[in-house]
Amino acid sequence: MQMNRRLFGLGLASLGLSACSRSVASRLSTDAPDTLPPDLLPAPNADYDAWVAAFRSRAMEQGISASTLNTAFRGAGFLPGVVTRDRSQTEFRRSLEDYLSIAASDERVEKGRQALARHRTTLEAIESDSGVNKEIVTAIWGLESFYGERQGLIPVISATSTLAYEGRRGRYFERELIAALRIVQNGDIPARQMTGSWAGAMGHTQCMPTVFQEYAVDFTGDGRRDIWSADPSDALATTAAYLRRHGWTRGLRWGGEVGHGEPEGTIIQPQEGGPRFSVTRNFRVIKRYNPSDAYALGVGHLADRIGGAGPLRGTFPPDEYGLTRADRIRLQERLTARGFDTQGADGVIGDNTEAAIRDFQASQGMAVTGTPSQDLLRRLG
Repeated sequence: MQMNRRLFGLGLASLGLSACSRSVASRLSTDAPDTLPPDLLPAPNADYDAWVAAFRSRAMEQGISASTLNTAFRGAGFLPGVVTRDRSQTEFRRSLEDYLSIAASDERVEKGRQALARHRTTLEAIESDSGVNKEIVTAIWGLESFYGERQGLIPVISATSTLAYEGRRGRYFERELIAALRIVQNGDIPARQMTGSWAGAMGHTQCMPTVFQEYAVDFTGDGRRDIWSADPSDALATTAAYLRRHGWTRGLRWGGEVGHGEPEGTIIQPQEGGPRFSVTRNFRVIKRYNPSDAYALGVGHLADRIGGAGPLRGTFPPDEYGLTRADRIRLQERLTARGFDTQGADGVIGDNTEAAIRDFQASQGMAVTGTPSQDLLRRLG
């Protein structure tokens, strides 16, 4: 099973769109920039300005006040980088093995266990109220924003208005823009503080504005549904409320690897030759949050690991280069030992590993391809 950037990205799936953020790959990013790149800053665009002027009357007809519009669009603008990202989601393919390696990496598992311990009282109260396992809620948090560390810095008003104006899914994003304006008008958060992903997904668990409107919970009781706060309580309770409303069954596992204590359910094998999984109704509920099998497996497996379970026991077949995960890890370790740093040895061939391969190949007078192979592994000794 190969997944493109729409379906891979811990957290999200294709901008079809369902509950929350839609780019699985973006949520699995290892980088959390402190500032926005130039293409995600407002750029002059007369046609966008004309669209906003016409939109104002439509928004006011739906109950958005002139003062809310004035405040929300103060400093907002057309973001060219949002359009670029929206139109280039199909690049970048990864296997289920890679996806799960990143989703349940040692770092993500350890941070998840720490987050669960730190917020245990809140998560147990949410579980008691909603029936959704605290480990599942924590895992979604981990995939969507790396436990709050990568919530996104892009102003939601600018992002959703840019995509509504751009028109490819204009009707959808105009609804999201109206919902975002209602959130501002309701007093949940000032417009200047409402930030998220390039597609408008917001907060610790990356909810779209319309989802926030319908499911957001004021768990802390302070009168605001604040899914952005340093305190993740409202966001975690909102995620649990969403799953409960979509049919989560209390006490039922999501599923598990076949042959290793899984509950009875539907058998799936997302990657040919790889492990098989038995999945239950709750697996399908997770897919309401993000409609990718890979995402739901990532949530379930990470939740199990956070709860103390070990790695998958089944193996995946060699990749398109004839390398197993153990081979890829050895390749990364040997490159790094030779001075070509791959920035870690997780068995996932990404940009850093490809750059290290190219540098090694150039140093040896080889054709510079950046492509891993058994021959390359042998050359590295």
